[in-house]
Amino acid sequence: MTTEPKSATASVAIASSGLPLTERQEARRRRILHATAQLAGRGGFDAVQMREVAESSSVALGTLYRYFPSKIHLLVATMQDQLQHLHETLRKRPPTEEEPAARVAQTLMRAFRAMQREPHLADAMVRALTFADRSVSAEVDAASRLTTTIILDAMGLTVPPTPAQLSAVRVIEHTWHSALITWLSGRASIAQVKIDIETVCRLIELTSTATGPTTGTPDATAGAAAGGRAKSGRTATSRTKPGRAKRR
Repeated sequence: MTTEPKSATASVAIASSGLPLTERQEARRRRILHATAQLAGRGGFDAVQMREVAESSSVALGTLYRYFPSKIHLLVATMQDQLQHLHETLRKRPPTEEEPAARVAQTLMRAFRAMQREPHLADAMVRALTFADRSVSAEVDAASRLTTTIILDAMGLTVPPTPAQLSAVRVIEHTWHSALITWLSGRASIAQVKIDIETVCRLIELTSTATGPTTGTPDATAGAAAGGRAKSGRTATSRTKPGRAKRR
């Protein structure tokens, strides 16, 4: 037990410097997140108490606080962990719809149904995100970046997203989060959540239209514009030829 705090302190130092955790430290972190998910799954936000998490994960309470300074840090990290599992699942079984907007909607509904299976856990994680202050910004940003990655993967872009597409993704994220809150509070049905998500995902079609074809590639956009100008030129020529013949 005397060496445990030292290992935890080292893990914090490694985390703050951007270096990866050791195998032992990562295994300890995994136990903590697993215990948190189990406690939250059984009793929601209030059931997650730091002392109980420490006991369930077989780590000292001081060690737990060195990994996660608060319950909010812990639950937001659990949210990130759940999203990571979802991301891995989606890579193995990607969405099957043809259009990008439909693929994103399908992906987010799969995420929603995963949370629907464990509503107490979902409520605990969403409440933690809602209560998070600036001290938890790193964890919140990590969860947000992962959500963005999941959406962009579902879109199937072959080039980096445009600013308009990234803006659409942010709005989609906000809507998905809001839909979770309204469903968890009993103010929206699953059917309404599905409608809202499908509606907001249509923003992807608008941004794709604004930048050209589905991929939004600059070359394709320029090619379409050039094609339009050539077509317009041919039409103008065909209209002026008879006029010239007439003047002669």
